[in-house]
Amino acid sequence: MSLDVIDRHSEALFEFLWCPVCGREVFSHIPFEGVFCKHCNTQVELQESQDDRGYEEAVLVCFDTDTTWNLHVDEKLRRDLPDGSARVKILGAPRAYKVDWWSPKPDEGWEPVERGEFDDVEEPAEVSHLA
Repeated sequence: MSLDVIDRHSEALFEFLWCPVCGREVFSHIPFEGVFCKHCNTQVELQESQDDRGYEEAVLVCFDTDTTWNLHVDEKLRRDLPDGSARVKILGAPRAYKVDWWSPKPDEGWEPVERGEFDDVEEPAEVSHLA
């Protein structure tokens, strides 16, 4: 018996992605479990979009905070998602991706953390050992 592994999404897509909870760009793939943000453990699920509008790739990325660590410990370093999940639609091709929309739509009550937004904020020692 053999197992064929089919990579449905390119590494370039993961180089473009960042976590809307903590702003980090490093993800871990755990076979048979899923893909998670390496920093806060937010789960990431990729789905092909039915509407590609002629772009090479159209991907729905679903983020879920059920597995996220320490959201309650320091809100300055993480931002929870509304109702624990959010989706983003990404269009484009390697090295030319762009965000089409977020669901729920960012507003006064919620904004996704931007890439690297918390990079210059020091994490207190009592938080880092828990994550």
